[in-house]
Amino acid sequence: MNITVAGRSHTGAVREHNQDVAVWQVREDACAALVLVADGMGGYQGGEIASRLAAEAVMESLTPRLFSGDLHEHEMTAHDNLMAAFALANQRIQDRRAEDSQLDKMGTTLVAAWLDGAKAHIAHVGDSRCYLIRQGKGTCLTRDDTVVQNMLDDGSITEADVPNVPFKNVLTRAVGAMEPLEISYARQTLEPGDSLMLCSDGLTNSVAQQEWEDILQQADSGESAVEALIETALDNLASDNVSVVLLTLN
Repeated sequence: MNITVAGRSHTGAVREHNQDVAVWQVREDACAALVLVADGMGGYQGGEIASRLAAEAVMESLTPRLFSGDLHEHEMTAHDNLMAAFALANQRIQDRRAEDSQLDKMGTTLVAAWLDGAKAHIAHVGDSRCYLIRQGKGTCLTRDDTVVQNMLDDGSITEADVPNVPFKNVLTRAVGAMEPLEISYARQTLEPGDSLMLCSDGLTNSVAQQEWEDILQQADSGESAVEALIETALDNLASDNVSVVLLTLN
């Protein structure tokens, strides 16, 4: 098996600052990879700091395990290591908030995927997403931690109502904004040809799923797919930062 990763983060068509972070690391044998996307909040300065702190904490915690290959000896090991990495990110942001009152509202979404062989382990907080792409179709493996998603779940609104909800981007969970931090975890076995797409809501809010599925099917490489997704978001006047990382199992 061979894992390839391509990704990019862009300020979008309106914003002047990029509060998103998209980072990844692939093991030298191309049999394991760690990818993440974080979308900061709390003003442009606070958002940039929060997403960067979260990404640094997760990579610092998990990259050594990427090269030692010990993250997923069994399911609990993968789960526990991801939980510990997210908890470290949460603590780093809370510590920084305590040092500077101007940053007291900062936090970040965070979605991370560890792929070792065909086994994927996914952790997330917030509304940045992870999709499984199989045979050209996308299946979301994460659930948005938002007020709108709660309303959809309890039947208060329908999907048709979502664009008209004024607080549709209000989060119910964010890294750095709560203690203890509630973290969602999922696992997925991939098949050759499958991809995982991690993205911030800047992509999903500006490019409809059918549109980005078509882009992925037409692209001849991960790099060209990512570039086309970003360019389409910009053509659609993305009002937020746009980040996407595409991990493919060949």
